[in-house]
Amino acid sequence: MTPFSRPSASQPARPPPGNALGTLPVRNPLSRIILSSPPAIIFLGVGRSLKPARTEQRNPRSRGLDRKSTLEIVRALNREDARVARAVRRELPAIARSVDAIVKAFRCGGRLFYIGAGTSGRLAVLDAAECPPTFGTPPKMVQAIIAGGARALRHASEGAEDSAPNGAKDLRRAGVSRRDVVVGLSASGTTPYVLGALEFARRRGAVTVGVTSNPRSSLARHARIAVAPDTGPEAIAGSTRLKAGTAQKMVLNLLSTASMVRFGRVYENWMIYVALTNQKLRRRGARILEEATGASASAAAHALRQAGHNLPAALVMLKTGANAADARRLLGASGGNVREALEISRKLQSKARGRS
Repeated sequence: MTPFSRPSASQPARPPPGNALGTLPVRNPLSRIILSSPPAIIFLGVGRSLKPARTEQRNPRSRGLDRKSTLEIVRALNREDARVARAVRRELPAIARSVDAIVKAFRCGGRLFYIGAGTSGRLAVLDAAECPPTFGTPPKMVQAIIAGGARALRHASEGAEDSAPNGAKDLRRAGVSRRDVVVGLSASGTTPYVLGALEFARRRGAVTVGVTSNPRSSLARHARIAVAPDTGPEAIAGSTRLKAGTAQKMVLNLLSTASMVRFGRVYENWMIYVALTNQKLRRRGARILEEATGASASAAAHALRQAGHNLPAALVMLKTGANAADARRLLGASGGNVREALEISRKLQSKARGRS
């Protein structure tokens, strides 16, 4: 039986969930979070005996967990967590290929979409929401789509993940095109909602990336790039909010951060595009200017005011001696990349000296 098959007489239908939630808009100034269609039930061979995926198997290292002391419990959980970074490290080549695809999409005007259900979807929303304030990106540049709607952000909406057509429908509604990259997240690698979305993205010509903790899963096989940290069975069997969720958060950190570095939204290792929206962040911006340029606190503050609190422009001003308007022009010529803007200024100054 395929994920789209109807149940046979020997396979009783499951009742639909009691709460069918329609699309609910979320006003979020930091990111574009797309909330999905109401869940539709897809029958997946109910009644068959299936070998559990790696993430569903029982972990022999944590047996008798409920008989342990509190310290023994947290030690057991921590020992399992220690395996996550090693599993992610083995996937670094695939993660790097994904980053290169994302940066290529950004340079061509494309976008990055995350799509997931449950824990995977919530982690996706978190990463997308943090890109604008950290890297100064437009809200539509990195978007997250979560199955089950707004309610799924705070409450379990497990039935929402059972619909492959809804995954495709939500990507269609988002206007996914061949210029975009779509990252599907599913710990088991078998979530119909995510598989349906990635199949739709593939047909649209978008680059597809599958993030899963089951290397032999459907998601890993069908994504153009598979990122599959094998975190193994969970300390509590099937609770993929543990190691698999931690691995997904690490992978998302790597995908978005490395992409923004390559796209020029970081100078050296400073958050040069951080949004200066509160006192703490304004102090951070001034400190970045002081450290990056060697300017005094008063000179950094003056440059920030002259630049209209545009941190990259203020840095270019202090580094090159340009006024605010010229600094903005240099950044415009470099696509916002501070290092390239400084290089353009250096070449212009060198050319001017050669003519004099």
